[in-house]
Amino acid sequence: MKYQHLFFDLDHTLWDFETNADETLRQLYDLHELGRYGTFTVEEFIQVYSDINHGLWRLYQGGKITQQQLRATRFPRTFVKLGLREEDSPAGISEQFTDILPKKSAVFPHTYEVLDYLRGKGYELHLITNGFRDIQYIKLDSSRLTPYFQEIVTSECCGHLKPDCRIFEHALARTGAMAGRSLMIGDNLECDVLGAHNAGLDQVYFNPEKRRHFNTITYEISCLSELKEIL
Repeated sequence: MKYQHLFFDLDHTLWDFETNADETLRQLYDLHELGRYGTFTVEEFIQVYSDINHGLWRLYQGGKITQQQLRATRFPRTFVKLGLREEDSPAGISEQFTDILPKKSAVFPHTYEVLDYLRGKGYELHLITNGFRDIQYIKLDSSRLTPYFQEIVTSECCGHLKPDCRIFEHALARTGAMAGRSLMIGDNLECDVLGAHNAGLDQVYFNPEKRRHFNTITYEISCLSELKEIL
């Protein structure tokens, strides 16, 4: 085998963040009767939250804000963008989101089939994630993914976020893997692909929406089942 250790990203690669977040936000919209304002639909609420959350995540990954700041500001900013006031953001809604979301279990098509296949072929499977440690472990348990992975490397546990080379170096050291025999699989061109490349790992870019780009990548797939053709 060319590769021995396979490192997966979690959110947007195996665990279907958008589907799970959509379900969670719909629950919160109903729970807090946000339709009573009559100025935005549940779809608009989800879209505005998603845009703001993605922007804040970029700041967090760039080291510009803390985890606490991200969690504290995403809903108040959503309500302001929707034409309300920060104080209209229901008390505890961010904590409720953080509590409900990781208990959702939607994964991308072929996730279990491919992980079973890879494990059966003798590959050692691991995770490298920028997600918050407490949340990621609940997601893994809820979606029955925990048993597949030998090591779960979070940015919190090593003090560095992808694409920083040091999180990949930490993962290699922790697993006893060699960069030349390791492969990173993820959906983010900057964090997963460029980060792994700079650390000396080959990469698989998971691109289900087939976004155009001009990056040089070892492999590119639009469906997880295509990993069987590579590995």
